[in-house]
Amino acid sequence: MHIFIIEDEELIRGELKILLENALYRVTAPDTFTSVTHITRQILDEAPDLVLLDINLPGLSGFDICTQLRRHRDVPIIFLTGRAGPMDELSGLLGGGDDYITKPYQAPVLLARIATVLKRAGGRASGEGTLYTKDGVSLDIAGCRLSFGGRNVDLTRNEMKILHLLFRRTGTFVPRMDLIEHLWENHIFIDDNTLSVHIAKLREKLRSIGVENFIETRRGMGYRV
Repeated sequence: MHIFIIEDEELIRGELKILLENALYRVTAPDTFTSVTHITRQILDEAPDLVLLDINLPGLSGFDICTQLRRHRDVPIIFLTGRAGPMDELSGLLGGGDDYITKPYQAPVLLARIATVLKRAGGRASGEGTLYTKDGVSLDIAGCRLSFGGRNVDLTRNEMKILHLLFRRTGTFVPRMDLIEHLWENHIFIDDNTLSVHIAKLREKLRSIGVENFIETRRGMGYRV
């Protein structure tokens, strides 16, 4: 499962990343925090299963990030912060947090509480947004399938991952390198030429269900749907 860490202290961020990766989680941990909107967009693009969220960020509030996230997605959120006041905890939980943990934390306790929140969520985060639709074309993430006009075609794992990212960024050109890195994250090797082969096969499958020119290519910019 994928955990997104929002922590501005480099040492703590590094420790958390190692701890979670050793526990076999996939981890994203950015080191820049430019705005609430930027961080929220990063999280929405990555679509993690859980967010670990600090409150005190440089010029930003974790409470504001939680509020904005809740407008778009029901991803589980655990506040992990040095602010131990009861009103802070109350604000975090009432504002949409699933748990509130204060620093310093005990690693086994943190892992146990992460596991509890994920179990309690029951796939809530990953289950949301499993069906994407554009211009009558539907991508079923759970079923790994494309549909159009009552016709269906099955996708390989790589094909599904490519389309998933394109659907999440509908209307925006996704650079080739973004797609390659998206696939590389899960240790599936793919080079630049292999990506072209996958795109060509996806276009063939789209044509097989009656869809033409769905994936647009623009030289130097990438692909979009």
